[in-house]
Amino acid sequence: MNQDQGPQLLTVPASAQGQRLDNFLLRHLKGVPRSLVYRLVRKGAIRVNGRRAKVENRISGGDEVRVPALDRPGEATGAGARTIHVPEGMLRTLRQSVIHDDEDYLVLDKPAGVAVHGGSGLAYGLIEAMRLLYPATALELGHRLDRETSGCLVLTKSRRGLTAFHDALRSGNVSKRYLALVAGRWEGPARRCDLPISQERDETGRRQIRALEGLAIEGSQGESARRATSLFAPIECFPAFTLMDVDIGTGRTHQIRVHGRALGHPVAGDHEYGDPAANRLARGLGLKRMFLHAQAIRFPDWQGDQLLFSAPLPADLEQVLQALSDQAP
Repeated sequence: MNQDQGPQLLTVPASAQGQRLDNFLLRHLKGVPRSLVYRLVRKGAIRVNGRRAKVENRISGGDEVRVPALDRPGEATGAGARTIHVPEGMLRTLRQSVIHDDEDYLVLDKPAGVAVHGGSGLAYGLIEAMRLLYPATALELGHRLDRETSGCLVLTKSRRGLTAFHDALRSGNVSKRYLALVAGRWEGPARRCDLPISQERDETGRRQIRALEGLAIEGSQGESARRATSLFAPIECFPAFTLMDVDIGTGRTHQIRVHGRALGHPVAGDHEYGDPAANRLARGLGLKRMFLHAQAIRFPDWQGDQLLFSAPLPADLEQVLQALSDQAP
């Protein structure tokens, strides 16, 4: 289905300083044929700061590039890739989920049920949808959240932002805090889980992730086992569940879910690593997905200044906590 995108006025970010005009346009006008872009520039339909330009011209930060209305696919596409339809309702939801937006970073309160990227049978993901909403920005995922997990997700808008964020991840300078409802009543104070996490494939190709006890990282499975640290601190205890604050010093795939199970307290609603009996009990309380929410993230920007963002617990999870409180003796 085609739709008229309407005229666009693209402001060139500082990170695009010195780019050729054609490369800038092809990056930000997803799905528009190269031949059409060149023709529009030659005819003067695309103008830079109100003037005609050539495709080989170099642009500068702050330049304004005017693009006429284009009757083109209203889906995110890539070179040689199939078109990807993103429903208007989803675009509206994601637009409303933005909690911070500057020249280098875009932080969202990711809705539960949205994968961060398409593939594996998914027509689109959050990053493809956000690139539609920000066509003049080179958006990239700073990190990932599981599909069912809600909360703070960082996207980057510039090369310097992406590089700085990934450097901070590698050096352990990104602090991520989660709220998780785990099965069972927690006994005692906070506990740290430092078990390495192994990620392998079984004979069918299905991914298997598990915490490994007594394994030297540099041992025979060194390539598949990675260091991981999670601090579980109880916030409120109920007879059959505990609300936890979880601070992860690393960001391994399914880390909190795997470490929770290793400690004997899997995340409620987790059908892969969880406890079936506890999950049935949680469903009776109104839980319809995994109870895991990325409540806050702190990281240094490219200049070294600390940035802190938070996202409130969604209403569906608040209702589960209310149901637990109502049951308390």
